[in-house]
Amino acid sequence: MSKKYKLKRLLVRRYQILAAILFILAAGLVLLPKYKKNEGIAPDLLMKKMISSERYISTDLLADRLVNQDPSVLLIDTRTEKEFQNYALPNAINIPLKKLLDEDVNGYINQDIYDVIFYSNDNFYADQAWIIGSRLGYTNLYVLEGGLNKWFHTIINPELPDETMPEEAFELYSFRKAAGMYFGVGTSEQKTINKPIKKTITVKKKKKRVAEGGC
Repeated sequence: MSKKYKLKRLLVRRYQILAAILFILAAGLVLLPKYKKNEGIAPDLLMKKMISSERYISTDLLADRLVNQDPSVLLIDTRTEKEFQNYALPNAINIPLKKLLDEDVNGYINQDIYDVIFYSNDNFYADQAWIIGSRLGYTNLYVLEGGLNKWFHTIINPELPDETMPEEAFELYSFRKAAGMYFGVGTSEQKTINKPIKKTITVKKKKKRVAEGGC
């Protein structure tokens, strides 16, 4: 069995597990600690949101918003603290998935000021963070599509288009290359990744919304 085939099977298995977790949470079969059973949105509405791809934001769109210093972006890194210290997106806040329901971080997620964008190495932890927040009825939640893996392959180390590809592909490549330089990397030959600036953003908590139903 080839290494590529084993990796493919592992990825398929991982996303099967994620899909099972999402459906269990959507059906309301998991009791979230510190919250009443009837809080959050109804499972059928959550299911509709899960099916939609609108929760995903592309690496190109995120890079554009960061380059233009969009003040409405709030990046939340759902990986471990060790992974976060090794590399993180600019100004991201580290809230590991297991701490997502801690009272002292709730104000970052339960608010209507910023677009909260969860990310992890891929979609695995970020998707779970999104589903938990959405289950509780929080809004303006998004997931970085493909996570840091896709960020590296598209923004940090973009692939040069083939000469037969359309002009739009070269324009996109030029944007990605410029964005990579903005984030302190620039070319694939550069091995050192600059450590991003991290700052804490104080987020105003919003009032608890009236329960819309749920289990």
